[in-house]
Amino acid sequence: MYFKYDEKEINYLKSRDKKLAKVIEKVGFIKRKVDKDLFSSVVHHIIGQQISSKAQKTIWDRMENNLKKVNAEYIIKAGVDKIQSLGMTKRKAEYIIEFSENVINKKINLSKIKKMSDEDAINELVKIKGIGVWTAEMILLFCLQRPSIFSYGDLAIKKGLMILYKKNSMDKALFEKYRKKFSPYCSIASLYLWAIAGGVLIKMND
Repeated sequence: MYFKYDEKEINYLKSRDKKLAKVIEKVGFIKRKVDKDLFSSVVHHIIGQQISSKAQKTIWDRMENNLKKVNAEYIIKAGVDKIQSLGMTKRKAEYIIEFSENVINKKINLSKIKKMSDEDAINELVKIKGIGVWTAEMILLFCLQRPSIFSYGDLAIKKGLMILYKKNSMDKALFEKYRKKFSPYCSIASLYLWAIAGGVLIKMND
């Protein structure tokens, strides 16, 4: 399953910015996988803190293979030592167990978070140990598929902006200027800015 957007969002962004429009025309639609389940998305992001994407995938694959299902009940049943043995730190394992317990005892209501505004959902998610603002924003983008997430804490997005607009720096005020320009489809703009940060402009100019 990929992040959903279509011609409506594309045409809006192209109308808002000529430079971004050229990138969109060259690159076309970007397929970025999303996680349909909020619980597993939170666990996946806790695992991924301060490790490579490859290491995150390895640990996640072990979790899927060792547990019958990656849900709160099976994680609690496995316990901290078992979860840690999959390749993560004890602290992360404890965070995942605590999160699972809070879901079971209804201290965390994931269904309610899904219905919240972006700001309120982020404020709720950062209450979970192991989840910071940037991680919460990525969960909103790549799980809840919110259309206008634009993370100032994401270095690659800022790098993409600096490359595209030939800027030497990207302070908060300038970043907010671009947020306003791309709103209400900042998430889609982010997909293209990540591509730019990854070198798509170099490929375009080859």
